[in-house]
Amino acid sequence: MTDNRRIAAFLGLRGGMVGLLGAVILVGMGEKIAERFLPVYLLAMGGGAISIGLLNGLDNLLSALYAVPGGWLSDRYGARRALLIFNLLAMFGFVIVIAVPSWGAVIVGSFFFLSWTAISLPATMSLVSRVLPAGQRTMGVAMHSLVRRVPMALGPLLGGALIDAYGETTGVRYAFVAALAMALLACVLQQKLIPEDREADRATPEKNPLRLFAHMNSALRRLLVSDILIRFCEQIPYAFAVVWCMKTIEHPVTGFQFGILTTVEMATAVLIYLPVAYMADRTEKKPWVLTTFVFFTLFPVALMFSHSFWPLVGAFVLRGLKEFGEPTRKALILDLAPEGRKAAVFGLYYLMRDSVVAVAAFAGAFLWNVDPRLNLWTAFAFGVLGTAWFTWRGEGYRPAIHHAE
Repeated sequence: MTDNRRIAAFLGLRGGMVGLLGAVILVGMGEKIAERFLPVYLLAMGGGAISIGLLNGLDNLLSALYAVPGGWLSDRYGARRALLIFNLLAMFGFVIVIAVPSWGAVIVGSFFFLSWTAISLPATMSLVSRVLPAGQRTMGVAMHSLVRRVPMALGPLLGGALIDAYGETTGVRYAFVAALAMALLACVLQQKLIPEDREADRATPEKNPLRLFAHMNSALRRLLVSDILIRFCEQIPYAFAVVWCMKTIEHPVTGFQFGILTTVEMATAVLIYLPVAYMADRTEKKPWVLTTFVFFTLFPVALMFSHSFWPLVGAFVLRGLKEFGEPTRKALILDLAPEGRKAAVFGLYYLMRDSVVAVAAFAGAFLWNVDPRLNLWTAFAFGVLGTAWFTWRGEGYRPAIHHAE
């Protein structure tokens, strides 16, 4: 085996993974050019804090509602055709925001452009599970997560530059024009590089998602409880992090500086993904997931005590470290889900998790209106609860080690 083939095998780059990862970069770059600055755009268009909470709540709620149809479409039509449908939905949302300059158009468009990540995730994880053996799934998920962070790191830099150059309203709309072009290119790429699923590889889709609950074993249900609590910690302040940095603190940062903070966060995540994935595939998964939950918990407090650019750099390094065991957590869901139902059960897991977590995203706006620090302290408290629960009741999974030939 040549060195290149050996490296590709080690990284899980087989089957349709290359086409999938290319599409993830393009669609993700389009999303992240504009998405991180939408709270500032909403304020500039007269939406207020409640509109920010509404957008963040919709993000979580739609992530929940789209997860199950995403799994169903993947089972019914295969990953390639399902991903094309998801891309077209996102592009329609971009067009709405470009065409109508109002905060209401963002809310309407969000029903479509927020769909990509949520609705495509079951199909993505199903593809990873199908083309990679159990001993390489964490590596496959880590590669997906790593590649997703490339646009998360670079997109806000470009978005911040557009805002600094053209203002908070025109700059964001230009960012959506770029997003539309990249999503179109992604459609072409994934249709060329992702092979059509064989009929035998597809599961018979379950029309009633509630019946899938019986396929979730007790370990997966306990992971779900801890994950919900940790996502309360993440989502209560999530949409307001940019407002804290650019509007609230004593020495606010510029749009480009916030882009740098996001790049710092994503660079930190990228540096830890592969070594952690390699070790997690060969050891018990629980310690890696637990470490992730600790970093989730610490970020709101670190943000609260950061009031200028350089302390914020440290806080966003910490935010990047929360990705320490995120691929491991997703791989653990795949490990615990039954064969033949992995996409559907993965979708059900996210439906249940994000339906509940949407409440936290809505509540974050009201807490912020009372006091931004109350928002951050409440998030920290939920993080402590989620970490304690997983420490007490969480389980891991240790697959047989697979060595690529």
